Amino acid sequence: MAYDFKKEFRELYQPKAAPGLVDVPAMTFAAVAGTGDPNEEGGAYKRALELVYAFSYTVKMSKMGAWQPEGYFDYVVPPLEGLWWGEEGAFDGAGVVDKATLSWVSLVRQPDFVSPESLPAIREMASAKRPDLAAALESGELRLVRFSEGRCAQSMHRGPYDEEGATISKLEAFVGERGLRLDIGEAGGLRPAEALGTLDCDGGVPSVRLHHEIYLGDPRRTRPENLRTVIRHPVA
Repeated sequence: MAYDFKKEFRELYQPKAAPGLVDVPAMTFAAVAGTGDPNEEGGAYKRALELVYAFSYTVKMSKMGAWQPEGYFDYVVPPLEGLWWGEEGAFDGAGVVDKATLSWVSLVRQPDFVSPESLPAIREMASAKRPDLAAALESGELRLVRFSEGRCAQSMHRGPYDEEGATISKLEAFVGERGLRLDIGEAGGLRPAEALGTLDCDGGVPSVRLHHEIYLGDPRRTRPENLRTVIRHPVA
């Protein structure tokens, strides 16, 4: 049976609606960063998703080819994740006025056998499968990053993305009640390319911690009211 990260790490991917605390370990991600409205048809965000999914499914399906990364085991591709920030201040995910000003890092977790040493071969295989993405894959637009989020508060949001505000408010109230504080960095001047460098800190906690969402439903196939999104905020 294929290894399923969502089942093996339920505390990371299946939190309750009631807020709770979690210590998030070091993980490796395929990551693409950018700025722009995530709903823009054919925009930078949609392109980023194409890249991280093309890379991730190339690794997954390498079991069918002549080469696999050393240590390969069959697994279920983990869900899409996103780190988000705005133009000014510490962005907590609420009160978005102009989505075109949002910056983001789109992420898909990779098994630990996906390493910098295996990256060139995976890029080459992904480019062969998706020639339309070859230039972006080879340019370094997609990077492997490895970091830990450390201590965080999180909650499961059920419903449309644009209605996350109530869940975020409950999460922030929980943080205050525990005598903690939100540790979301003021990342307004952080450029997307710099964000990837900040995240790639060899498993450590990045110097800038960000509002984090994990998407457990596909909005193309799931009714908005049935979407499930993990909302995760770093705390100190």
